[in-house]
Amino acid sequence: MKASQFFISTLKEAPSDAEVVSHKLMMRAGFIKRLGAGIYNYMPMGLRVIRKVEAIVREEMNRAGGVELLMPVVQPAELWQETGRFDKMGPELMRVKDRHDRDFIIQPTSEEVVTDIARQELRSYKQLPKNFYHIQTKFRDERRPRFGIMRGREFTMKDAYSFDRDAAGAAKTYEAMFAAYKRIFDRFGLEYRAVAADTGAIGGDLSHEFQVIAETGEDAIVYCPTSDYAANIELAEAVSLLAERAPAAQALVNTPTPGKATCADVAQLLGLPLSRTIKSLVLATDELDEAGDIVKSTVWLLLLRGDHSMNEIKVGKIEGLKAGFRFATLAEIEDHFGSKPGYLGPIGLKKPVKVVADRTVVNMSDWVCGANLEDFHYTGVNWGRDLPEPDLVADIRNVVEGDPSPDGQGVLAIQRGIEVGHIFYLGTKYSKVMNATFLDENGKPAFMEMGCYGIGVTRIVGAAIEQNHDARGIVWPDALAPFTVVICPIGYDRSADVKAAADALHDELQAAGIDVMLDDRGERPGAMFADWELIGVPHRVVISDRGLKEGKVEYQGRRDEAATSMAACGIAAELKGRLRG
Repeated sequence: MKASQFFISTLKEAPSDAEVVSHKLMMRAGFIKRLGAGIYNYMPMGLRVIRKVEAIVREEMNRAGGVELLMPVVQPAELWQETGRFDKMGPELMRVKDRHDRDFIIQPTSEEVVTDIARQELRSYKQLPKNFYHIQTKFRDERRPRFGIMRGREFTMKDAYSFDRDAAGAAKTYEAMFAAYKRIFDRFGLEYRAVAADTGAIGGDLSHEFQVIAETGEDAIVYCPTSDYAANIELAEAVSLLAERAPAAQALVNTPTPGKATCADVAQLLGLPLSRTIKSLVLATDELDEAGDIVKSTVWLLLLRGDHSMNEIKVGKIEGLKAGFRFATLAEIEDHFGSKPGYLGPIGLKKPVKVVADRTVVNMSDWVCGANLEDFHYTGVNWGRDLPEPDLVADIRNVVEGDPSPDGQGVLAIQRGIEVGHIFYLGTKYSKVMNATFLDENGKPAFMEMGCYGIGVTRIVGAAIEQNHDARGIVWPDALAPFTVVICPIGYDRSADVKAAADALHDELQAAGIDVMLDDRGERPGAMFADWELIGVPHRVVISDRGLKEGKVEYQGRRDEAATSMAACGIAAELKGRLRG
């Protein structure tokens, strides 16, 4: 490819609305152009990267036994009404009507459509297992689209859906897809982690996220450097930091703490470590009648160590809180505790509440908590002596760096990541509600066991940039770069020798199947080099009259600090060798 035949549109400065690195660099490098909020044109340079991502995904999906099809962007609402997601998904689901006033949706995902295909086409156990996938445009009406393509409204995703006879077969398919995803991300050349994850709105029983490691990532990834344990922060298990409860050593004292309404302030006033304090979080659950009116509310008191934070995902899995919870109102708090927030605790309640203690809290002794009286806290609090044992003990906190690993193989570390892939074992969540059955070996109908597997194709592009960039621009891995090699001839339009050498190298590399760009625009060297460093091409060859007189060209890898002089006659072989390696 020659630059004069392509489209290159770089900017010196990023638009003012560009927030994160990938957004700024993609705009500056001419990869995307904003059309509307969260909606972008993918320009030729950016589209080449997307096609590289798609090709790797498609090859590995086919290798893993996936069968490609294409499901529509616009889908009838009836299918989504069958599963209840037409209403449950809320405003992120774009709903539209046709000229006949019939309801449709702009798909954010395709579980309903693919299950409809399966229930019509997969009638016998002999047709299973089957794994359908497509690479298709998705739309989610984000409340606040931001960060360029990292959190846009329209994006491209590969989503796959597997159908098996039984749970054992579904587990094998899940393992095969897990392995396929590892191959995909290995081929991308990105640093990533596969972490155990919560199933979220999709539902199901088993889930892993594939996270590209980046300091700007929105997600916290928990892992053990000395074992294989890894999970996202929502799912990472927090073990008790105390093996057992020590005997009480202090008397219970109602201690003045004037104006100190936070655990940190109380600890500082009393000269105690924050880890000796207990924070009280008050939740409520509601029972509704058929009209949706509240008929009964239950108040819950969650107790965590003062230096720990509540994990809402874990709390949402506690029996009694699974159906949904909210933070209690001020009126409810004062009604049950007789005090305003900041001085709450489990001793001396006005009305009973359900008490849930974190695993670490239940093993604490001589701790500090609110006295349900403004400007006072209890010190020297002990379970059994000063208050009953909690109604329930559960893991309800976020882990922190240095916590013991749940597998007992070391301590936990935390790093930031960007979720770009997610796989789920769904079981019969969708097949039951949509009556997707097949006839088993005995001729009896059985529900298909399902899994779903997504990769954010366009999000990969942004995540790769977030992980791989420097002050000069993007630094692409070879597998994802829009062009793998750029030839930068100095004086291409003035020197016959330079033109001949550049054309010959271009043709040889192109014939070898290498994505090569020859910059024949006649730009000044500084401007030409700055463009390709911004765009992020991994390998650059500079050809000049001065170098050719010595039989040399200059090679520089995008991560190299300086160029290396190489024999002009051997540069093609050198590049082929590097790219094969």
